[in-house]
Amino acid sequence: MTDEEFDAFYAAAFPRLTGQLYAFTGDHGEAQDVVQEAFVRAWDRRRQFLADSAPEAWIRTVAMRLAVSRWRRAKRWLELMRRTPPPDPTPGPGPEYTALVAALRELPEAQRMAIVLHHLCDLSVEQVASETGAPVGTVKARLSRGRAELAKRLAGDEADGPVRKESGRVR
Repeated sequence: MTDEEFDAFYAAAFPRLTGQLYAFTGDHGEAQDVVQEAFVRAWDRRRQFLADSAPEAWIRTVAMRLAVSRWRRAKRWLELMRRTPPPDPTPGPGPEYTALVAALRELPEAQRMAIVLHHLCDLSVEQVASETGAPVGTVKARLSRGRAELAKRLAGDEADGPVRKESGRVR
């Protein structure tokens, strides 16, 4: 079968085969997919097809086998999902974490970055300085100012929390 003959065959047979596979699968999209896949496989063999050797039957058979294979795969997946219990829901962030993130958002970016890198990422002051390109003294000042500002903001959020203000100093 030449390329032109195959194109004409495709144009004539695709709608008919899609209708047949739709009746078989009950899903028009699935029918189109398996018929298209069967035609792709036939394209690779188009030189071997003879017009009188029932190429439409070959494509229909391939498409039906593809549909059955997909159905079996979906059925196995569904059975596996039914046997596997759903994972326990992951709890959301606690109120302390939420308050910390909210307070961090209010800090200037340089202070926030220094605090996150040093306290949450466990980098040394020297490593923070290297990552941010700031001198070590500047990083220490940003950490000090950032911690003081965080203490104020978190103390305002927690009336009886562990951080208390006494005579203007944070303990």
